[in-house]
Amino acid sequence: MPRRSYSVIGRVQGVGFRSWTRRTALRLDLRGWVRNEPDGTVRLCADGTDEALATLETALRKGPMFSRVDHVVKHDDPAHEGPLPDTFDIRFRAPGSASE
Repeated sequence: MPRRSYSVIGRVQGVGFRSWTRRTALRLDLRGWVRNEPDGTVRLCADGTDEALATLETALRKGPMFSRVDHVVKHDDPAHEGPLPDTFDIRFRAPGSASE
């Protein structure tokens, strides 16, 4: 299955973005993870069908209520994100980070 990795930039922390992303991904039968980054962005990695990933990307550009998405960056090499869980998880720390 294809894998995609994104960074979402804007007002995306403290507004339920990770929970919303998880619910959206599970509804689309995707597996992967989402986490807050120390720089204020949200990072995620997901795999599934091309159609489901395209739907997720469209949803990410809108975001949940109370968020403001300024930009979504699709990363070129999601393979470096490592193995994915069997479901879609919220991760609470970026590697090497002491903050949520």
